[in-house]
Amino acid sequence: MAVNLWSRTDHALDYLERADSIAHRTEGESTLLEFVPATTRRILDLGTGDGRLLALAKREHPDAEAVAIDFSPAMLDAARKRFAGDSSVVVVAHNLDDPLPEVGKFDAVVSCFAIHHLVHERKHTLYSEIYKLLNNGGVFCNLEHVASPTRALHEEFLRAISKTPETEDPSNQLLDMDIQLGWLREIGFIDVDCHWKWRELALLAGKRV
Repeated sequence: MAVNLWSRTDHALDYLERADSIAHRTEGESTLLEFVPATTRRILDLGTGDGRLLALAKREHPDAEAVAIDFSPAMLDAARKRFAGDSSVVVVAHNLDDPLPEVGKFDAVVSCFAIHHLVHERKHTLYSEIYKLLNNGGVFCNLEHVASPTRALHEEFLRAISKTPETEDPSNQLLDMDIQLGWLREIGFIDVDCHWKWRELALLAGKRV
């Protein structure tokens, strides 16, 4: 049975304390931002956490409206505090295990280290839902935690982030990167690629025609 600890306040707060120290994270974030079109007017952030990635996107697209989705009470509280007073950002409580709510169309859908907590079947369905939410020319950029091809490489990754098999997040439902890229292409995304990767951290992206 899938386990998801992210509704627990202690689990969310522990992550937020470590978020800035995740190895190579800023490289992945910077690369992601390169693929958000300059003409972007609406952004959807899935699994926004405390709004870190969305804040970076808003810095480059200050006139864009944004919707930030998360289900963790602690994360929602942190995101609402971050965007307090910014009427262009709407923070929505929603569990990504469920179909996305009616939130309109977007020029960019972004996500950071969130979708890998979903079971694989839901990942695939969510990617289809994202495609339908995008305007023509819109992009989906997913900075994600993916599976290593071997157990040895997975254990090397854990050591690199100061974790062990016993202490890694049991909420993780890691999936091979190539499988996910294939899904995006089958759904209809074009220009699908992995644009950045460090061990199990990867930026997967595609565009709607």
